[in-house]
Amino acid sequence: MPGRGSIALLVGLTAVAVAANAGEWRPQDWAGASTVQLRTTAAGEMAHWFPVWLVVIDGQLYVRLGKRAASRITHNATAPYVGVRIGGQEFSRVTAQPAPEAAARVAAAMAAKYWSDVLVRHFSHPLTVRLVLEPAAAPAGG
Repeated sequence: MPGRGSIALLVGLTAVAVAANAGEWRPQDWAGASTVQLRTTAAGEMAHWFPVWLVVIDGQLYVRLGKRAASRITHNATAPYVGVRIGGQEFSRVTAQPAPEAAARVAAAMAAKYWSDVLVRHFSHPLTVRLVLEPAAAPAGG
């Protein structure tokens, strides 16, 4: 039978885990951040986190992905969901929505935000993605 200390530790760890996923999705608050971390999972592999540049346009969070990151999104075993770490928060069910219609605006915003984009923009960026938090499920019977 576990002691009081074990139970208190378990309750505390559970509270921390719940708090880590209970953050507020507020893209406008992250407009000044330089990167966002995305989590994808390839079939038969562990989850992989990687940083990418971000921009916020009209209250929406966008990333522009190079070939390797685009491939990770395309072959993600948890698609359409990715994990997101930003602003000291972690979100586990974020939809990675391809947004080709926003590619030009995202590229222009990246050029305005990141000085090194003067070089980076010349690399291939086959995928522009809008990151959208999955809305909370409606209560049953409602």
